[in-house]
Amino acid sequence: MDNKSPDATCVQDQDWLDTLFPPSRTDAFFDALFGGAEEGAYDIKLTYIGQSQDTLTMAFTLLQRPGKCLRCNLTYGLPEVFARHPILDAKGLAATLAQAMQWDSYTWSLGHTEEVTNECHHIPFRIKKA
Repeated sequence: MDNKSPDATCVQDQDWLDTLFPPSRTDAFFDALFGGAEEGAYDIKLTYIGQSQDTLTMAFTLLQRPGKCLRCNLTYGLPEVFARHPILDAKGLAATLAQAMQWDSYTWSLGHTEEVTNECHHIPFRIKKA
């Protein structure tokens, strides 16, 4: 990826999103939370869901790790944790995504955990132009 400034097309590019939120953040998150990355039951991926003129909807997608169990009781309290955790840096991600959308003023929020399948849950991540 080159060093040009992000634009609105970047938010749909999974390669760019993986650079913005690399897989290593999952291990760092679990290392900080549990003292070991191997204790985590899922991998975290930032994914594009959709957009309108004034709202960008992303998700923190939780993908079950092999041999682990991704239970709803593990993931339902996570929006509050994700909103504040410095390694995940939702606030910083929101700023970068808003910049890509060319929004000077914005708000962001995390929704309730949604169970897509037993092996995949989403935490909606919305950035809204203010």
